[in-house]
Amino acid sequence: MFEWVYFARPDSVLDGRLVYDARVKIGQQLAREHPVEADIVVPVPESGRAQAQGFSQASGLPVVEGLIKNRYIERTFIMPEQADREVGVLLKLNPIKSAVKNKRIVLIDDSIVRGTTIKKIVKILREAGAAEVHLRIGCPPIKAPCYLGIDMKTRDEFIANNRTVEEVSKFVGADSLGYLSMTGLVRALSHPKEDICFGCLTSVYPVEIPGEKFRGVEKLERFGMPPKKVDSKETRVRARTA
Repeated sequence: MFEWVYFARPDSVLDGRLVYDARVKIGQQLAREHPVEADIVVPVPESGRAQAQGFSQASGLPVVEGLIKNRYIERTFIMPEQADREVGVLLKLNPIKSAVKNKRIVLIDDSIVRGTTIKKIVKILREAGAAEVHLRIGCPPIKAPCYLGIDMKTRDEFIANNRTVEEVSKFVGADSLGYLSMTGLVRALSHPKEDICFGCLTSVYPVEIPGEKFRGVEKLERFGMPPKKVDSKETRVRARTA
């Protein structure tokens, strides 16, 4: 799921479909699920750009480049120290004040992990004169680690754990917050749900991981059947296709 939502380049083709097109569909679905009275749509560069296009198409609001990215700063969500991430965000983005001043903004990003980056971005827009900042996120809340290649940490670092949507919105300083639903994400990706890994959203994984739930096992256990044992070859195959 995270390849489609964020990690893959937008010009990549996964399972015969252009990633950019899937992200535009995510933005369209997000606008349908979480409409808001606003003036402009501002993407978080570069991660929210395609989703912002889709949100604009579905809502009729114009896309405005309200934030400019310093391309020489690394991704802040994988920086090891909190202080480094906070300084990194301030160096990473600059607002276009004339574009955002006195505007009601729909701020679009692909995901929230720790909340550090988006909190600083909301603050940057407010200090540049934004009247309102409504945050819209192109995937459901991330609550669990990824064991299949995405560099994420432990559960206690994910802001969505043990917080309601309203509490997350207050923490990051937004006027409102809307996450894409699981149903909406599946619809936007146009793949059967059983063919997509949602481990970081559901804590249920497509391969056996010690201490975690294995997708499909719960149904067998409910009927009094022993969990299915997966040999190493099948595990490797399923991991590659997850």
